Amino acid sequence: MICPVCESAMIVVEYHDVELDYCDSCRGVWFDSGELELLLESHGLKESKTFLDGILQAQEAASSEKKRKCPICGHKMKKTAIGQEPKILIDMCHDEHGLWFDGGEVSQLMKHLATEHPHIDDAGEQVIGFLEEVFEAPQQ
Repeated sequence: MICPVCESAMIVVEYHDVELDYCDSCRGVWFDSGELELLLESHGLKESKTFLDGILQAQEAASSEKKRKCPICGHKMKKTAIGQEPKILIDMCHDEHGLWFDGGEVSQLMKHLATEHPHIDDAGEQVIGFLEEVFEAPQQ
């Protein structure tokens, strides 16, 4: 699969039977449809379905950021904002092929979920820790 940001070949990272596509150049992450939900649910984050439905139904966010092309169908994706301050701006395929997170955005999402759901159990903290470690923002 080719990265929608830097057009580098992405690598597959497998974690708990979920295959994520990861760009080692820009540190972006592609979640095929259902993968983020599956990953969160596998670690006891039962609210993930409601949370992800909210993302899928969200209006397009205003942004000056260039629209990314879906690595599956090649169509331009919509920008969706998650959270308040700071907002996490992710890209979502209109045909629901998946979600694109720029480098560091998965880590921001996990921190947002931990704040929103402070009762996350040890398994939930493990997946959050894993995702933060692997998909942290690049060092400047």
